Amino acid sequence: MAEPEHRRAAVLGSPIAHSLSPVLHRAAYDELGLKGWTYERYEVNESGIEDFLRGFGPEWAGLSLTMPLKRAVIPHLDEITPHAAAVEAVNTVIRTADGRRVGTNTDIPGMVAALHERGVDQVPHAAVLGAGATASSALAALARVCTGEVTAYVRGEARAAEMRGWGERLGVDVRTAPWADAAEALRAPLVVATTPAGATDVLAETAGGLPERPGTLFDVLYEPWPTPLAAAWERRGGTVVSGLDLLVHQAVLQVEQMTGRTPAPLAAMRRAGEDALAARSGAPPPGG
Repeated sequence: MAEPEHRRAAVLGSPIAHSLSPVLHRAAYDELGLKGWTYERYEVNESGIEDFLRGFGPEWAGLSLTMPLKRAVIPHLDEITPHAAAVEAVNTVIRTADGRRVGTNTDIPGMVAALHERGVDQVPHAAVLGAGATASSALAALARVCTGEVTAYVRGEARAAEMRGWGERLGVDVRTAPWADAAEALRAPLVVATTPAGATDVLAETAGGLPERPGTLFDVLYEPWPTPLAAAWERRGGTVVSGLDLLVHQAVLQVEQMTGRTPAPLAAMRRAGEDALAARSGAPPPGG
């Protein structure tokens, strides 16, 4: 019997200790029977990414990237895919058979897949809470599911101008509104919250803030979970898509690209993520 192929993959970023990516990818390797594969995490910042890539030899299958590397890595790659270029964000690097370093973005199709899984295929308009790299990926995803206007609620004119610029680049009709009016976003059929932990808590507490029948909330956070807004949304009977849903779906695409094996084991990867989060919080995993 042939020896198993030994390949390496990893997630890079700073800080990185919290990353669930090793849990998800290792669960996939176990399910796929890839005994010789390893997946680690490395603390790497903008100043260290060039040196790290110098050691990106033939034993490497690929890398997952988190902040602050999604833009910083671009000058050090041989090629980036069009959708990664469109949002100037690379979260996946694949080493090709001829040694080329190709950057892509699985966050965008991961968002779309997470929405489709919850029955959200098309909406007439949507709202985005926040700006930045995740918000630009959200706009790229909304280009595929939203047929009308997207309203972005942001702090400051500079961020508002940036979001309108992303909209023009991505072919999305973006209107901007001040963060002080963010409660209005909750009436949209699809709300994508891209803000840091705590930023939307006040929206869950605002009297009359949530509609009687909310639509879908996509909250990109996954720890701690649920966020106050997600919990309030579910109590009203709305559909909630979590950051773990996004993390798992984008990791599924990474596994498929790095290993060449399809389909990646979505259910096993999600369960591994749920178990890991439950262990961190001390709570029982969902359904257990």
